[in-house]
Amino acid sequence: MPYDHRKTTRHTRTRTRGLALALAATGCCAVLAGCGASQASQPNGKATESPEASSSGPAGDAPAEAPSEAPSGAPSTRDAASSLAGRTIALDPGHNPGNFRHSREINTKVNIGTHRKECDTTGTSTNAGYTEASFTLDVTHRLRDLLTARGAEVVLTHDADRPWGPCIDERARIGNAARADAVVSVHADGSAAGNRGFHVILPAPVREGSADTMKIVGPSRELGERIADRFARATGTAPANYLGSGTGLDVRDDLGGLNLSTVPKVFVECGNMRDPKDAQLLTSAAWRQKAAQGIADGIATYLKG
Repeated sequence: MPYDHRKTTRHTRTRTRGLALALAATGCCAVLAGCGASQASQPNGKATESPEASSSGPAGDAPAEAPSEAPSGAPSTRDAASSLAGRTIALDPGHNPGNFRHSREINTKVNIGTHRKECDTTGTSTNAGYTEASFTLDVTHRLRDLLTARGAEVVLTHDADRPWGPCIDERARIGNAARADAVVSVHADGSAAGNRGFHVILPAPVREGSADTMKIVGPSRELGERIADRFARATGTAPANYLGSGTGLDVRDDLGGLNLSTVPKVFVECGNMRDPKDAQLLTSAAWRQKAAQGIADGIATYLKG
């Protein structure tokens, strides 16, 4: 879930480390689509910016499952026909598996343009303990491989290669610094049981303080619509039944990851980890590969016009 979530809950050429160091040199936050206040205790649903969300336990709590299937590195005929050579895509795995050990750091407030809010949260988890941070990193790796196979340059905001973070403002700066053609923040929601399905969070028109989304609202919506369409096709899952009026789209003005972005960006909430049926999908390696394929196809159709 994004860190700013308000629901009843809500290598080819990867350049993560270099970009993070460069950003740090220019004064990036030392302490993240897209979550509210975090906790280091047991998860109980998302808080606020999960797309920048609620708490979860350590990644080691994940239930046993079949080994993750390695996605093929060779592009298919469809992939080859949808070459993304020359395109830069930034991927933002929601949360960091180590966040739960750093409550003080992730609770430090940062400027998100319109106001200040917590750096990040731990994210949510399934009732069996499979964490959102583990889920998002796995899907992001699969997505990276699919995109690089099509010739794209992929930048990650982090690769669990740091103890915690980055904060929501730094995540936005990484995508901006990369001048990404598209940024996708990968999440899973932590809403109530019975709330099912995926949704894509889009930036609202915001012009306040240092936040100005006016130039990215249109292209971000197009990116989100393409991803929602292809995600549904690839996974066979329906749009969320608890928000978005069945469109699979949700417009938000409270997410620092969106408000601070200067390039087209969306958050993808792949499903609700707190619903048993959705959780069964999210913990399946085969389904996660389908989710990555759907997001990749959506990005490709958006960039190909």
